[in-house]
Amino acid sequence: MHSHKLTFRSILAIGFIFICTAVAWFILGGALTHRSMDRSGMMTHAVVDTWGPELKQSHPVAWYESPASATGRSVVYPNQSDVGVSLQYEPKRKGLFWYRTYQAQFEARYEIPNVTPIEQTVFVSFSLPSSHASYNEFIFELKGSGVDEPVLREGSITQAVVIPAKSSVPLTVRYHARGLNRWDYSLGDAERVQNFKLQMSTDFESIDFPAGTGSPTGRSEIDDGGWALVWDYPDVIGAQSIGMDMPKVLNPGPVASRISFFAPVSLLFFFAVLLIFGAVKGMNLHPMNYFFLAAGCFAFQLLFAYTVDIMPIHLCFVLSAAVSLALVGGYLNAVGGRQLARIALTAQFIYMVLFSYSFFFDGLSGLTIAVGAVATLGVLMAATAKMNWSQVFGSS
Repeated sequence: MHSHKLTFRSILAIGFIFICTAVAWFILGGALTHRSMDRSGMMTHAVVDTWGPELKQSHPVAWYESPASATGRSVVYPNQSDVGVSLQYEPKRKGLFWYRTYQAQFEARYEIPNVTPIEQTVFVSFSLPSSHASYNEFIFELKGSGVDEPVLREGSITQAVVIPAKSSVPLTVRYHARGLNRWDYSLGDAERVQNFKLQMSTDFESIDFPAGTGSPTGRSEIDDGGWALVWDYPDVIGAQSIGMDMPKVLNPGPVASRISFFAPVSLLFFFAVLLIFGAVKGMNLHPMNYFFLAAGCFAFQLLFAYTVDIMPIHLCFVLSAAVSLALVGGYLNAVGGRQLARIALTAQFIYMVLFSYSFFFDGLSGLTIAVGAVATLGVLMAATAKMNWSQVFGSS
């Protein structure tokens, strides 16, 4: 190996190489972001058209004519509700995005009351979750209505039924549907909910309740994986609606763009380790060596960015990292020997590979970079405590 004298001019050249590589990473990250966002809108519409939209089931509403009321009608809600829903998570991939699609089996039995002391003609309205979804095995049965086939108008079914005084009639609803992202059950404007019970089963373990919805009153794990959840409201004023977010998925496009945007931080640590350990070991590299090392590191994100939409994301990551490690390790072994190659490969694995892999987990990347920075500082301080920097930066 031919050791290069470390001077201020060579450090400036290495800094210029770092800046150029960082600009290339920003351009790559911007291209990935644009490609992802440009396709995501069209893909979302395609998924909604072929699979289904978000499903938000509303609580049924009933009313009867009441001249004494300001609106001419008095609204009543079911005095007993037994609702069941089963959610099966089936994410679908389109391009650089995973879409959180699922199947829902809904079945409910309500008791529609007549709270007056006289017989009333009560109109019962039930709204479907979305006019853009399809409903298989649909059943709507309102006992005593005398209607065999319900009529759907603007996403709602409204039927009239004569209910005796101080009595109630059962309403049964059942359907299978497919949805996207989340499932909701809205209690609407019901100020008071009585004898309401919703039982939900999931085939996924990662459960999350959207903002504005209530937590279940009971929960238990299912042996095959998933949860059995219960919302039991015997008599509640101001009861919150119910919802379930589908589990989050790792989207290749956003992950690849974030890795590209933060790659300059990894390269900065990598170059710092090479510079300082090169000075300690007397194995300083020429700026052109740093140019090829930067290109070898850039190959990691470049390969990952353009293979992640055609291969599984973890396989792409492993292959891209292996290629970059092989390029950098092989080059440094030829230039500086095994000792320098071992130092560089360890640094590249920590700063490039592990830092990049932290973006696969929400909220972990910042902590990983902070811990790595502090640990690197400690190692470099210990390694250079007795260095004669005047000699290292002496003039040529």
